Amino acid sequence: MIGFIIWIIGLVLTIKAGMEIWKTNGDMAKKLLFIVLIIITSWLGLAFYYFYAKDKVAEWVK
Repeated sequence: MIGFIIWIIGLVLTIKAGMEIWKTNGDMAKKLLFIVLIIITSWLGLAFYYFYAKDKVAEWVK
């Protein structure tokens, strides 16, 4: 049961991160690449995004 709850939390955070990246202005291919990397790397990608890259993604996708 606890594993399912952790999985749901990860899913919600991944969708939220993907939507935040999608809303930034920039190159479509780079945005899709970031979203796919976050999905593939799961919790490590989420940690990287929320603790380091959240403020820098807009610069990187231009």
